[in-house]
Amino acid sequence: MKIEMFFLSFFCSLTLLFSKSEKKIDENPFIKTVILSGGSFNSQFPIIKMNQVLSLSFDDVSGDENFYYYKIIHCDFDWKRSRLLKSEYLEGNDNNLIEDMESSYGTLQRYTNYKLSLPNNDVSFKISGNFKLEILDADDNIILERKFLILNEKLSVDLNVYPSQNKDRFYTHQNVQFIINTSGYKIRNPNNDIKVVVLQNDQWDSSKIIFRPQFIEKDRLVYRYNDESEFEGGNEYLFFDSKDLRSTNQKISFVRKENIYQHFLFTDNPRGNLTYSNYSDINGNFIPNTTLGENPYYESDYSIVYFSLARQFEIDDSKIYIYGKFNNYELTEENEMIYNPSLETFEGILLLKQGFYNYKYVIQKNNMISKNQISGSFFQTENSYTVLVYKKGFEDLYDMLIGVGRTNSYELKY
Repeated sequence: MKIEMFFLSFFCSLTLLFSKSEKKIDENPFIKTVILSGGSFNSQFPIIKMNQVLSLSFDDVSGDENFYYYKIIHCDFDWKRSRLLKSEYLEGNDNNLIEDMESSYGTLQRYTNYKLSLPNNDVSFKISGNFKLEILDADDNIILERKFLILNEKLSVDLNVYPSQNKDRFYTHQNVQFIINTSGYKIRNPNNDIKVVVLQNDQWDSSKIIFRPQFIEKDRLVYRYNDESEFEGGNEYLFFDSKDLRSTNQKISFVRKENIYQHFLFTDNPRGNLTYSNYSDINGNFIPNTTLGENPYYESDYSIVYFSLARQFEIDDSKIYIYGKFNNYELTEENEMIYNPSLETFEGILLLKQGFYNYKYVIQKNNMISKNQISGSFFQTENSYTVLVYKKGFEDLYDMLIGVGRTNSYELKY
């Protein structure tokens, strides 16, 4: 009971903070560990082919078993809601109850894990493209929203990653160049019918949209742009591993148990003025895991994680946030850091499920986000890149997703 009352007070305060946010969706602060994937548990890029299954998992840490429903929205390539009727993109009906619920087992923090698979016996997809999955509570409030993609593959994409072609950005940026192979698939007017979206590490907030190929050849659309498909290289993500709930390690300096476990990370230092250091990361993702159980969905516990960043720079009126897939790369008051003048550090506190986490610190000022001012940017950094190819001809009613290419900057070309 003490644990529940503690977190009821904790999350009520978060709810007040969220109410001041300018986010379109007021996501419920009791909803944690959202994973939407198109394949294995460790693969968190939500894209499936027409005959494959999309999987959603999330936790409600309120301690109650609440009822949640789902709706599916079809979107244009730029995520604006399309004009299609639901009957034009869905077979069956959405707005159904999520029935797969499992209470946590053997954990200090009580929670309920919810799972949803799409398509299912109630609803399936008729077409490809961009979709939004909305989760609603019993009062029809949207408490969670995620994007996903359905592919109807008609062509292939070959892509390579290079250092920037601009000498002033050679050591800090990466350039993505690619060729769309159209053999066997007729495109009447590539300049008007094809739109391409390029993603770095599956992050939509920094996506690049390219409206026209640079060259049109026989059975090939060639994209060898410089600025149009260039990204900051960034740096490898910081990380910590809390799967062993009770132990310290190279990233966790101190563990304390009160109502639930608390993990204090070692203080991080800004890396913007340092040289590049190569180590493996998972490009911002997270993987729930535990050494004390077999099923991380409902046997991993939650802990309060304390982050700290040494102040070795001036930020004026800017804000600093803890940033990663674990919070959908969003900037909210929950993951905003507060300056502690006595220790000269920025500090943040998050409730997170046990597992392996990537994170970084980003700066927001005047509604602009600087992802790499604190961490630094290097052309050698390992990043994943995805090219999405959409087609909407004169006679088409929607943007079809007809091709996907993926690569990694491990294969950097010179």
